[in-house]
Amino acid sequence: MIIGPKYKIARRLGAPIFEKTQTQKFALRSGKKSGSKFTRPKSDFGLQMNEKQKARMFYGVTEKQFAKYVKSALSKKGAPSVNLLNELETRLDNVVWRGGLVSTHRGARQAVAHGHFTVNGKRVFVPSFKVKEGDIINIREGSRNSKLFNQTDEKLGETTPPIWIKLDSKKKEIVIQNNSVESQTETLFDLSKVIEYYQR
Repeated sequence: MIIGPKYKIARRLGAPIFEKTQTQKFALRSGKKSGSKFTRPKSDFGLQMNEKQKARMFYGVTEKQFAKYVKSALSKKGAPSVNLLNELETRLDNVVWRGGLVSTHRGARQAVAHGHFTVNGKRVFVPSFKVKEGDIINIREGSRNSKLFNQTDEKLGETTPPIWIKLDSKKKEIVIQNNSVESQTETLFDLSKVIEYYQR
């Protein structure tokens, strides 16, 4: 998914939604831009759309994919915003990023698409593959020497995965503890406003 200049997008949306913008340098630059045109929208519709764009950009999914996740979230029992977070967080590309096996969301999508990961011993090529409780995710044996994973050990040392993910840093293995992600994941966006946007 082509998204354009990350710094400009993050400033416009008012949140460091990309890995490269989660730095002190970005925070300082954003502070200097506070009086510019990159201000947060004021209307309810504008706020809802802004939150939707933050969530979509954060997970790196297209408008069509995102709308499908919202539709699925609305069709299930329980709070739609919680259901939507579960849909997004349990994508395989997000899980290998959360677990620290790949340093960026974009890198995680590419790694999964190229078949570098297995789920329960089976090679998976679909970034949107939905993991579930008890699933075991590994770097494929033939991919462990790939340049993509040269800095994995360093990344794992800096990563604290959410408690619904169990990480074995020695094996470079992830086990999904449960799918109750709603109270265990910090986000940079308000998914309740995202749901409001789609229920207009």
